[in-house]
Amino acid sequence: MVAHKDIGAAFDAVADDYDAGRRALVPGFDGLYGTALDLVPFGPDDRFCVLDLGAGTGLLAGLVQDLYPKARLTLIDVAPAMIERAAERFARLGRRADLIVADYTAAPLGGPYDVVVSALSIHHCEDADKQSVFRAVFDALVPGGVFVNAEQVAGPTPALDGAYHARWLDQVRAAGAAEDAIAAALDRMAFDRCAPVDTQLGWLRDLGFADVDCWFKAGRFAVYAGTKPRDFRRDS
Repeated sequence: MVAHKDIGAAFDAVADDYDAGRRALVPGFDGLYGTALDLVPFGPDDRFCVLDLGAGTGLLAGLVQDLYPKARLTLIDVAPAMIERAAERFARLGRRADLIVADYTAAPLGGPYDVVVSALSIHHCEDADKQSVFRAVFDALVPGGVFVNAEQVAGPTPALDGAYHARWLDQVRAAGAAEDAIAAALDRMAFDRCAPVDTQLGWLRDLGFADVDCWFKAGRFAVYAGTKPRDFRRDS
């Protein structure tokens, strides 16, 4: 079992350089993040509350803020140095966000939120923790609220999982990623506990999420989402 403090330390170590290599290390970056943003069901002038789980340097949250300047954002991450980078990002944007250093698998999420987003974070959790996080997200959402996860996933079979990995290596090298950056990414992958898309969609449905679907998938990268039913009642 991976200790979340160890994950935090691993990402703190690369906090200063984390954003620089995102496009090279995440093939289909625009499709992944763009789909996540498209699934936020609000207009640019709307006021709503967003929670970013495993927010890191605030990359996804910053993109949300760019498109939805009146949204109120809460960012939570276990790595203090990553949250510091997020604070710097929002200061540059001239925006305010609530920044929390905590392990979201154990800490209360607060809320309620209209949208909960996450990018390339929950796959570090063991499967039981993933399901606990999804349950906590469901509870933290308002009825009608949306959960959007831009995630790294496992292949549905060992052969496909191996093919995903080989394809990723080919793609990042073709994109010009430096070998030391690839090596560092491979080291961080020791913390990965990926699960197949279909398995995760099933967990969401079992918890009561509606309109659950995968909206984007390119090898090991996927975006899936689900909605808390508008007619949800806690005693139902």
